[in-house]
Amino acid sequence: MIPILNRRLILNTQSIFSRRFLFIRPTSGNTSRLIPNHRHHHNNGILIPTRNIGFIKVLAKATRLPAYIGGGMAAGGTYIAYKVEQASSYTQEQLGRFKDFTDGVFDKTGEFFKSMSGGENGGDNSSGGGDGGGNGNDAATAIGGATAAAVGLTSDDEDETAIEDEDEDDMETLIEEDDDEDFEGPDETDDNMLNLTRQMIEIRNILASIDHDGIKLPSIVVIGSQSSGKSSVLESIVGQEFLPKGSNMVTRRPIELTLVNTPESASNVAELPALKINNLTDFTQLQKILYDLNMAVPESECISNDPIQVTIRSPKVPDLSLVDLPGYIQVEAADQPTELKKKIRELCFKYLEPPNVILAISAADVDLANSAALRASRLADPRGERTIGVITKLDLVSAKEAHSILTNRKYPLRLGYVGVITKAPQAKGNSSLFSRNKVTGYQAFVAQQNFEHNYLREHKEDFYGTTVGTRNLKKKLMKVLEKTMAASLRPTHLAIQQELEETSYQFKVEFNDRPLTPEMYLANNIDMLKLGTKDLSHHFSRNELKAILKNALDQKVLDLLAERYWNKPFDLNSTTVVEPNLKELTQAIHDDDIYWHRKLDLASGSLTKLGVGRLSTNLITNALLTEVENLVDNTQLKNHPMAKQAVKDAAKTVLGAKYYSTADQVENCIKPYKYEVEIEDREWDTSKANAVALLKEEMRQCDEVYNDLKHHVGGRKLQQVVTYLEKLKQTKSENIDLTSNEALGFSPTLIQRGKDAIFLKDRLSLLKMRYQFIKSSKKCKSKENKYQCPEVFLDAVATKISTTAILFLNVELLSDFYYNFPRELDVKFFTNLSKDEIERFAKEDSKIKKHIELQERKDLLENALSKIESVLAIQRGQSKDKEEDHKSIFKW
Repeated sequence: MIPILNRRLILNTQSIFSRRFLFIRPTSGNTSRLIPNHRHHHNNGILIPTRNIGFIKVLAKATRLPAYIGGGMAAGGTYIAYKVEQASSYTQEQLGRFKDFTDGVFDKTGEFFKSMSGGENGGDNSSGGGDGGGNGNDAATAIGGATAAAVGLTSDDEDETAIEDEDEDDMETLIEEDDDEDFEGPDETDDNMLNLTRQMIEIRNILASIDHDGIKLPSIVVIGSQSSGKSSVLESIVGQEFLPKGSNMVTRRPIELTLVNTPESASNVAELPALKINNLTDFTQLQKILYDLNMAVPESECISNDPIQVTIRSPKVPDLSLVDLPGYIQVEAADQPTELKKKIRELCFKYLEPPNVILAISAADVDLANSAALRASRLADPRGERTIGVITKLDLVSAKEAHSILTNRKYPLRLGYVGVITKAPQAKGNSSLFSRNKVTGYQAFVAQQNFEHNYLREHKEDFYGTTVGTRNLKKKLMKVLEKTMAASLRPTHLAIQQELEETSYQFKVEFNDRPLTPEMYLANNIDMLKLGTKDLSHHFSRNELKAILKNALDQKVLDLLAERYWNKPFDLNSTTVVEPNLKELTQAIHDDDIYWHRKLDLASGSLTKLGVGRLSTNLITNALLTEVENLVDNTQLKNHPMAKQAVKDAAKTVLGAKYYSTADQVENCIKPYKYEVEIEDREWDTSKANAVALLKEEMRQCDEVYNDLKHHVGGRKLQQVVTYLEKLKQTKSENIDLTSNEALGFSPTLIQRGKDAIFLKDRLSLLKMRYQFIKSSKKCKSKENKYQCPEVFLDAVATKISTTAILFLNVELLSDFYYNFPRELDVKFFTNLSKDEIERFAKEDSKIKKHIELQERKDLLENALSKIESVLAIQRGQSKDKEEDHKSIFKW
């Protein structure tokens, strides 16, 4: 059995020879080769009238041509006559692979045709090609005969055998036949330009992010009614089921789909940039996400103009930019808004504006006169220059009827029609092709492709001269999108230049050309914070720490003095004095007077055992946090609540790591003072001065509180209440009903204010007495009289505790903080924060946001301009090469 050869190559007649001649170049030896007339030129060529051979298909796999070529000539002649008649309506096809013929083909067929011509000088004719018209005709005849012989090898019996063999393939295997190209129209696109699709899609995506109505490259917008198979067409192009499905209207938002061919990838990967979803390989999950996003639009609105952006990267998809829109409806349902039909038309019309390409989906079993997609495309594209018609469900009508639709005569479109079958029928019962269970995902794509392939091959003759098949649709979309984008490049280039000039001028005027990115802004502020921390380490040192701790201990000393010595609450019911009068402390006391000795020892023990370790560590930690907040307020970070909190958290993290160890070290270092405190004369003198200052400040505060109380109550009213209470105390009555005083105009609240006033007067009197005694008495000049001067002694103890604690606080806490805090800032802001979080942080400040966005816009425009200029340079180079090729051909 002679093997079936691949019949892919059709002679392309769209050339400078007015579709009449092909160029044939003799090669070295006795062989010849057909080459495209618009690609090559030589001096020793032959012009062949192509109308004589009827645009016959030539097989590409010439390496499989059998040696016994003459055996098929009789059947070949009949087949050629049939093909010539059939090809009369088919005027353009491509010459692609005839150059793979082996050199021996024409040698063997030449001898055969010489014997048929009956000429005795055949051998002479075969040796030359340019001596005269006779020789040229013989050469043409030889080429035609060779073509007929080659075509004759593909007999109907062999086709049927191949079909039967392929029908036995497993349904799960995708048929990888190239016969679909038999249905493809003429290729008028430069092959090299097809390689620029991805670059143009990248440019389009950049321009889309700029958000400028006058600057954009086209996309392919898919429109159709809800039952036309619109979603199925998109899924057959992608090769996966991923669009939302449902009985109710599920496509409520535009889906902007970018397909990127990635030959190096092993699988299909989906991305949803707006949701930060990347590397999604489960397309069932993608379908669910898209469904949820669409269903999030409330039924009361049903339609949203906010698009969903999806990027699919796969080695099996073409580079395309598509937009799926909600399907047109004829009548609104009862649960749908009455203006839904109008809203769908308005949304679709927005996307149908130039320069977008329109993919109008119509079902074959619906009259094109009723096609909602064609009707909408007519409004947006009256001349049909940007519209591709896609006829789905070809298997639901007869092949003859489908052919009449695809011939593009009744409703002509400049870009023509493509017929597809986007769903494989679910056969009943057992079948070698389809199972009972409904297939989904990639298997559904395999089933659709195989069914479409087999159906179109079975009706190959019926669809001759039309473009059918999903594979050819992909190719057509790539070519049309490429050409449309190429046509938009120059005006887009000019618009980008103008917008870049305007943006650059604005950037110079407002921000003096100072570049700024979110990362730069964050880094500058963190660097300023680090410098502030370095300065803090110089002025916030041991003396400052000691002052903070000493102030806290001074308050503790005052509390202990008030508790042990000064407090004598005013009590109307009190008849006895529990403690001796404090005036006795100023008198000379004997060494055996243990009452005051014991009182001072208890006060001193309370001070040393109050938990100085935790107290001092807390104080210094809080002080450092306050200083850090002050540093933040001196930078631009003060305008960023998130950043302020992050800096505070970083400081807490560093301080918290050393908190417990520092508190334990401080507690251990002051432990000796819990048993005995030895004070030097110098220390006693300093403490005496401190005690005098403390008493003076306490008197001032006490007097201030008393005056505030008198101001709020009224001096006269307060004096009346105080006088009344003092009289009651003098009566020493044990059963006094204060509620009876209402008759006198004194409420319980006013009575309490009176008691407070009496307490403050007594405290102020006592403080004055102690102040004069410590300041003037000779007894308080010596540390031996510490029991008579508890204020001085307790101050001395507080001073020793604070001095000792600060030594360890400085070593254990501060040094570690100044070293690790800047490093923790780097972790918080540069390691833990994502790029999006940094951008969100920077744009919290409105002025910075404007600066960054203008910088980003300028960068995007420069990037788009650079890319578009690269594409234009390639276009100019290709145009120049074509001109040189044409000039060379004419010269020849």
